[in-house]
Amino acid sequence: MKKLKLQNDSYRILLSDFEQWLDVLGYNEKTVYYTPIFIQEFFHWLENHDIQRLEQITIDTVKAYYKYLGERSNQRKGGGLSKAYLNKHQDALRKFRKYLKKHGARTFKIHLRLEKKESAIKDILTQSEIKQLFTVTNYSSKHERTRLRDKAILVMLYSCGLRRTEAISLDINDILFDAKRVLVRKGKNYKERYVPVNSYSLRILEDYIFEARPMYTGSHGTEALLINKNGNRMHGQCLSRRLQRLLSLVDDEILREKHITPHCLRHSIATHLLQQGMKIEDIQQFLGHSSLKSTQIYTHLLELL
Repeated sequence: MKKLKLQNDSYRILLSDFEQWLDVLGYNEKTVYYTPIFIQEFFHWLENHDIQRLEQITIDTVKAYYKYLGERSNQRKGGGLSKAYLNKHQDALRKFRKYLKKHGARTFKIHLRLEKKESAIKDILTQSEIKQLFTVTNYSSKHERTRLRDKAILVMLYSCGLRRTEAISLDINDILFDAKRVLVRKGKNYKERYVPVNSYSLRILEDYIFEARPMYTGSHGTEALLINKNGNRMHGQCLSRRLQRLLSLVDDEILREKHITPHCLRHSIATHLLQQGMKIEDIQQFLGHSSLKSTQIYTHLLELL
């Protein structure tokens, strides 16, 4: 959507000023980057419907735009937009309305209900499905270095239960082999924590660090644990693509049809640990949740499994 071109000078100026406003208020980088993109699509839709001034926007305008979003296809993954993505569009409209109000401009009403998220149970993999992902890493690439890196990625996301950002932020020295721990320095809200790692996972990380990683060009020029083919720190999208590659290889149609993201592996390990009898407080510490309420969702999921 970022490639959509706006013809209206007023809309272009508003979009630029809105982005600066988000940045000044201290919103995180993702919000500052993506929220204006959602508004850019809104402006583009307005232009296509000959709505050139904010004063022309009515409740019906917003509803018609939202209906369009509900019907348009997901250009990257196919199918329709997810409920979570639709909610992000709503949030962007509300932030933009707040921006207009703060600047004394005429606002518009947003009478939209947040989409109810689909059950998180669909996002949880069974232990058998996790094993399938590890198995396909044996032939996920013609390059051994990539296959070993794929295994390391699964260890980070599943065995250690890391968030995607936490995984790509790790450095080599954060793998504490003697202590059988991983030091997560850039956790949510900048909280550090130590995550235990079993011997099997440590061997996978050892193979990657000492055998595969040196085979990447420029690997000696960075301390990053997960690096790309150019020897730079891996980006989150690259990590997600590797996970999708593994999913495409499994011989399980049900698993391939699941909408699996890196965060789903985190959900999965938390659920599996709870099934094995780990205390909810220990799982909270393992995941790095600030509040126990965030962890207790897994107790509710167990009742549904």
